[in-house]
Amino acid sequence: MQDQRRFKQVDVFTCVPFKGNPLAVVLNADGLSDEQMHAIARWTNLSETTFVFAPRDPAADYYVRIFSPGTEFPFAGHPTLGTAHALLEAGLRPKTPGRLVQECGVGLVPIRVGDDGSLAFRSPPAQLEALHESLFPAVAAALQSRAFGVAPGPVIASMGIAWLIVRMDSAEACLAVQPDAAAVLDLLRLGVAGVAMYGAYAPGGPADYEVRAVFTKQGVLAEDPVTGSANACIARVLEAQGGSEPYTARQGTVLQCDGRISVVYEDGAPWIGGHSVTVIDGKIKV
Repeated sequence: MQDQRRFKQVDVFTCVPFKGNPLAVVLNADGLSDEQMHAIARWTNLSETTFVFAPRDPAADYYVRIFSPGTEFPFAGHPTLGTAHALLEAGLRPKTPGRLVQECGVGLVPIRVGDDGSLAFRSPPAQLEALHESLFPAVAAALQSRAFGVAPGPVIASMGIAWLIVRMDSAEACLAVQPDAAAVLDLLRLGVAGVAMYGAYAPGGPADYEVRAVFTKQGVLAEDPVTGSANACIARVLEAQGGSEPYTARQGTVLQCDGRISVVYEDGAPWIGGHSVTVIDGKIKV
């Protein structure tokens, strides 16, 4: 007889179904083997699938493992918010009202629960490394654009998952990028998951920044609808450059999505927030 587990598929960083980044969540994963979790993640074929366990640390509300179809991540942003949303909807009561603590591969990640149903995670610390200017032509080749700043230039930011962060000259320049798959693949040899671009809107725009995140999947160019870790890395880069004001970001525009991210700097760190909506709620047989 097959085992059945609670399962949800959640759209993250949106209030509107099918406009954010989908996430699969197995709510009670205790007893599943690594092989089973890898198989489920390959089957869902989403960017990430999460598996929820009883916490190991007494300070945590739950422990989560995060899988892509090909690997396991110690941390990722939209799975953090989507998993928290799924658990709260399923009836989890936080140990501390208005606050969850997720245990994962990078340790404990605090999550705030907003009165409006939004959630925000405290960005983990990031290791930042300025890209050497000799590699700027490789970035231009990958983006097929030279409309990015050299002061400050691109930065490798790592918080369990690493992104090459590139500030474009404007939101419009960000949207105009037509990345080259082979050149993006070359950049991944730097040890990054992909390239995260952002550019500022003029006052009165749909957000403060437009964000895009591109990578390769089995050698094929792919773009993420909305990326929590990339936005967290961007927030850490802005912080290192003296930024401390709250801002909003939009992501997924070129994919006909409309992801919305809010960032505030409090308690010495950026908090990455947004809404989530459940689109599938049932059970999965394993």
